[in-house]
Amino acid sequence: MTPVDSFLAAHGYGAAARTPLPQDAGHRRYTRLTGGPRSALLMDCTDAPRVGVTPEEDLVPFLRLARHIAGIGLSAPAVLAEDLPRGLLLVEDLGPDTHARLLDAGADPRPLYEAAAEALAALHAAPPPPGLPRWEAPRMAETAGLTFLEWWWPATFGARPDDAVRAEFAAAMQAMLSPFAGAGCLVHRDYFPANLIDLPGRPGPRRTGILDFQDAAEGHPAYDLVSLVEDARRDVAPEVRQAAIDRYLDGRAGLDADAFLAAFAAQAAQRHLRVAALWVRLDRRDNKPGYLKHGPRCWALLDRALRHPSTRPLATFLDRHVPPDLRRNPDPAPEDLPA
Repeated sequence: MTPVDSFLAAHGYGAAARTPLPQDAGHRRYTRLTGGPRSALLMDCTDAPRVGVTPEEDLVPFLRLARHIAGIGLSAPAVLAEDLPRGLLLVEDLGPDTHARLLDAGADPRPLYEAAAEALAALHAAPPPPGLPRWEAPRMAETAGLTFLEWWWPATFGARPDDAVRAEFAAAMQAMLSPFAGAGCLVHRDYFPANLIDLPGRPGPRRTGILDFQDAAEGHPAYDLVSLVEDARRDVAPEVRQAAIDRYLDGRAGLDADAFLAAFAAQAAQRHLRVAALWVRLDRRDNKPGYLKHGPRCWALLDRALRHPSTRPLATFLDRHVPPDLRRNPDPAPEDLPA
């Protein structure tokens, strides 16, 4: 009997039907279980060592944050059973109705985005749990460089940038993002429709179930709102985008709206540049070229963000080194061209 079989049998799911769920760009595997004591999902992190952590280390942030989110009155999957050394969890199955699935099926987007913004405002209004990693200028500059400078740049120019360019990029990111440090809320970091579940039986902000929060950090709340309304994977109509922003700001009455929108543009510029280059890494390193279809959207969103004065340091860097006609997916690698 495998460790997974033993774990499921010990908790009443030995005979449950197993339906693997589609895997995203991450390493965790999810399986829907039916026919057990209650509908549940198996989270399998046994491959965590390949990303440099033990399975237990991989699961502890999920457990901690699931309990935090539930503790502030929002909806996260309840933990039903755990085997941390083996990297296995049983969690509540909140159902198949992700916002992404509903949108793809033709649901009216505005109510879903407004509900998501309401839940996000409540998430950000609560004090964050202690000990979260920081998601501010130094780390944001580093992560952007790991995709933009290490993957997009050599794929476009044929060589990695020199030390002077690296230093200039880091300084531009620092100058753009540091004015918005110290906001001090829990930032989900991937708050978009695939990670949100519609739960119509639950009232208010609890209607939106929140998933995939284990990489949360402490940072500026605008980052999550960017993730929601300027989605790297789908277009959001201008009126829906604005309705969600308005709903969010209504839920955060103490915020200075102008300062928040300046931070929004800066956070958007970092995210869109990083993610546009991430698609290149997924193509070149991981043989996942399908993600490149999202590149044009990310570059267009970056272009919009760069029009705001708060993004001038990054705009100046790009104007010097990356002319507008190169702000796109790189040309195919020679080995990808037809013979």
